[in-house]
Amino acid sequence: MTKRWRYTLGLLLIPFTLFGQFPMETDTTRRVPARRHPQNRPVNFGIKGGFTASLLLVSELDVNNVSVKEIQNNYKIGYFGSLFMRINFDRHFLQPELSYTINRSNITFEKPDQEGNPTGITASITSSIHSIDIPVIYGYNVIKEGPYGLAIFGGPKLRFIWNKASKVTFENFDRPGIQESLTPMNLSFTAGVAVTIARIFFDFRYDIGLHNISRRVTYDAAENKEENPMPTEELRFNRRDNVLSFSLGVFF
Repeated sequence: MTKRWRYTLGLLLIPFTLFGQFPMETDTTRRVPARRHPQNRPVNFGIKGGFTASLLLVSELDVNNVSVKEIQNNYKIGYFGSLFMRINFDRHFLQPELSYTINRSNITFEKPDQEGNPTGITASITSSIHSIDIPVIYGYNVIKEGPYGLAIFGGPKLRFIWNKASKVTFENFDRPGIQESLTPMNLSFTAGVAVTIARIFFDFRYDIGLHNISRRVTYDAAENKEENPMPTEELRFNRRDNVLSFSLGVFF
């Protein structure tokens, strides 16, 4: 009888012995599939915002039919906000963006008289330009390891200037009521570098204006043309807008 009980007990213990050889999966050991990193998805969406500093490249500034050569650029801070979509191809990506931008700039110079002699009077032109920008950039991830990334990029940017919201101020000129009309549509080339940490990225870029953004300059008619003669063609102002920008963004 004793042997039978021993034999029966042995058979009952075999399943428990085999079961103990396999690891038990509990809530603490269960592995949840990791979420895909944004840079590894086929398409990303995101937002970003930041600051700009404009540099005016003046190709022509004539006052009283005299060309002004010594021009001082004074940086002013602007800002922007953007929505973007990124299409990923391994280490490569294509990124169209839609931005609302306010660029500010200021130049000063010594105003010449009608004979071209220095007057000792400082004149200035201050701009606050509102625009909708549509850059389409191609980029390459030099580093793409885990949550970290380093990319270089470049591409064209189409810029639509909102003349009604923009403002250009002329100070210490001979004629009151001077107004500048800007070319509504402009083309630039942008290039830069971006650093990514998980879903956060920092973006540094430089935009190069490809053509003159000033359409024409007009001003009020003189009350006494003999005392203050200044026909429209005596004030010419041609410039390109180069912009350095820094932004902070996030991937969705």
